[in-house]
Amino acid sequence: MRFRVLGPVRVSPRTPTAAKPRAVLATLLIQNDKVVSTHTLIDELWGTEPPRTATTTLQVYVSQVRRVLLEGEPDGRQPLITRPPGYLLRVSPDDFDLAVFERLRDSGRAAFARRDYAEASRQLREALSLWTGPALSGIPHGPTLQTSAIRLEELRAEVLEQSISADLRLGRHQELVGELMALTREQPLRESLQGHLMVALYRSGRQSEALEVYRRARRSLVDELGVEPSPALRKLHERILTSDPALAWRPTADPTPRPAQPRDVPVVRLPAPLPDFTGRTTELGHAERFLAGTGPVDSRVLAVSGRPGAGKTAFAARLAHSSGDRFPDARVLLTLRDAGGRALAPEAVITALLRTLEAPHASGAPADVLHARTRGRKMLLILDDAVSEAQVRPVLAALPDATVILTSRHALGALEGVQHLVLDVLGRAEAEALLMNCGGAAMADDPEATAEIARLCGGLPLALRVAAAALAARPHWTAADLARRLADERGRLAALRVGDLDVRGSLLTAYRDVTEDNRHAFRVLGLAPLPDFALWSAAALLATDPAEAERRVEDLVQARLLEAVRRPDRLTPVRYGFHALLRGLALDVLAEESPHHTSPATARLAEAFLTLTRHADARLAPSRDLMPPPATAPPALAPEDIVGPSPLRWFREESPGLLETIRQTHRAGLWHLCTALASAAAGYYEAAALWSDWQESHELALDAARETEDLLAEAVVLRSLADLEWQRHHPNAARDLYRLAWQLFTRAGHRVGAGRCLSGEADVLLGLGRVARAERNYARALSVARTEADPRGEADAERGLALVAQREGRLPEAHSRLTACATAAARAGDERWHAYATRRAATVTESAGVTQPLEVRPGVWLFPES
Repeated sequence: MRFRVLGPVRVSPRTPTAAKPRAVLATLLIQNDKVVSTHTLIDELWGTEPPRTATTTLQVYVSQVRRVLLEGEPDGRQPLITRPPGYLLRVSPDDFDLAVFERLRDSGRAAFARRDYAEASRQLREALSLWTGPALSGIPHGPTLQTSAIRLEELRAEVLEQSISADLRLGRHQELVGELMALTREQPLRESLQGHLMVALYRSGRQSEALEVYRRARRSLVDELGVEPSPALRKLHERILTSDPALAWRPTADPTPRPAQPRDVPVVRLPAPLPDFTGRTTELGHAERFLAGTGPVDSRVLAVSGRPGAGKTAFAARLAHSSGDRFPDARVLLTLRDAGGRALAPEAVITALLRTLEAPHASGAPADVLHARTRGRKMLLILDDAVSEAQVRPVLAALPDATVILTSRHALGALEGVQHLVLDVLGRAEAEALLMNCGGAAMADDPEATAEIARLCGGLPLALRVAAAALAARPHWTAADLARRLADERGRLAALRVGDLDVRGSLLTAYRDVTEDNRHAFRVLGLAPLPDFALWSAAALLATDPAEAERRVEDLVQARLLEAVRRPDRLTPVRYGFHALLRGLALDVLAEESPHHTSPATARLAEAFLTLTRHADARLAPSRDLMPPPATAPPALAPEDIVGPSPLRWFREESPGLLETIRQTHRAGLWHLCTALASAAAGYYEAAALWSDWQESHELALDAARETEDLLAEAVVLRSLADLEWQRHHPNAARDLYRLAWQLFTRAGHRVGAGRCLSGEADVLLGLGRVARAERNYARALSVARTEADPRGEADAERGLALVAQREGRLPEAHSRLTACATAAARAGDERWHAYATRRAATVTESAGVTQPLEVRPGVWLFPES
């Protein structure tokens, strides 16, 4: 055999002497006949910190491997070719020990399944004889080779155990005792080997030694793992204790195997089961009821759908592995795409099924042959990664009796007589459990970081597995280290790649499956505000009308690239959003493919938000905002329909997205939009007491105003920040900001703004007990408001003078001032301030209010110093 990986990596006639070229060869061999990307090879050789010359150095190593491979090719054909995005190695299965091993393993398992134990033992022992040491030894292991070595050693153990099972059934128990004693000393925690040794000793007349094996095995399990033996091993112990007659070996009535008929040979073509499969209890129960024929619908087809990385294939394989008794004729998984990710035609799927089911050559249409091959048989066929209903309809028609599980990113809702099951992301507890199961001690030692990793992966099973593998491949990392790397949304997908496990690549398949119009929509909608967005936001980002925006958004929902959430209690009952990892992908591909769309799309979204926010603010607090209207024409929106009669309700729903849009305008350098949006939102932030949002948005807006040297915008923002400091009971900071804002309003020639700053500073002075100075400021503010015809400023100043009068005991004057405040608020159209002034006027009493809390602005109370 020319190529060997089942032991030290070797190739005849000459093996590369340097370790890294051997590692390149091994990585290509493990992926024989598949393209291995340059990134995967670099990651394998140098990990996460490759040298600057990594690509050039890799090319040198590949050249060395090519020279070695060419020496063994009599016809001069080069088996290693360049195939973007990397390299492809094609070697004959007969020349490759791993391919021969897998062929012997499959034929040995098939012989075992048909109870031809002699043939099974021969084939499996021949497979084991190919091993010359630990798999892939003699070379450094990166993530791909490390994972592959673990998988191959597990396959070796599986084949060894099955060969021992075959030998035990052939009565070779005495010959097995020595081998099993050595194996159990090497692997004391492998219960299946302990059980085989107990059976071999018992059948050899050594019952006491068999019981001693159990005692030692139990002690090892308790001491090392803190667990009792499995129920199967405990049951075997009880049977040996009671000398169960059924445990003794008896030769079969006819030890000569008879030629098996095709239907007697089970065809099993399934990926290896995941040993750490976690969760999905409810979904598995539903699927098992379907397989048992006890589900709510009489159907033979189960369509399992879900986003990329949701674990649909692993879920289906798990079902198949646990259903051998129900489907003795065949259990097969067939992928419905080619190596390039393109959908197979229905005819190609049928032909591939015939080949997989080992159907004899027969004349006639392939669909008819498949129909005849599967008729009356108990078969479970998994058609994995279906693209559309049209792809699978002809296949299902050729499988009238087989039970079929379809997996697809789409719901395949147009198929008739099908049960549907959707796999969503894992819940918090299941996601954390999966990380613990896959990531080992590093995850278990830091449950807080593990919970954060689960959150950042969005509960997506593939991402969780890759995150755990990334940690296992880097023992110098902690779970907290990984969580920090995943916290950066722009770099998260890059961190979720280990060897050939690549979350980004999996998600890209769904992106590439949709039309170019929808790919464009997916990219641009990555700029939509978090955590979700309404349809008007999509229309603004995509520069289209709402009907076209809805069509594209719904297409993306059907492709599992977007999520739709229905909330009947919300003003906008249907809202859209991204899974955390898909939003990262959208931003990635936008930066790569459409970077020039970012700023215009952000501007369109901000202009739409500004139109709606100014409309809602004008309903909530008319004439409060002193920023001039935007110079550009607003987008074609219907604010009355979108905001509706309750501006507070609209603000509550859109506030997170509004703040995110303010951040985006600042990042994009859209300075005027940044200041205008923050100013328009200030009234809601005050009414809802959203101090942190108020602070963040206005700090960004202040920076934007200073970038453009816009005195008026800076003054507006500073006055709003002064209001915030006053409400936070920071009087000195508030007074300084009011004075600075007054100076800027005055320099800008904006007397209305300057007058309102006087009322604000007076509020601070009144709270500090400087009543006379406060009264002078209120009076100056009132004079300015009347001169400038500013009814809102007038209402504010009258309110302040009423507070002074009440504090000084001039109650009739306080009542008169509050009445004047209500009149001015009515002229301004501000129902909230009008109700406040009317309410206060009705409650002015004999008390001067010095020792009682006062409502000094609508919803804002001043508590006296104790």
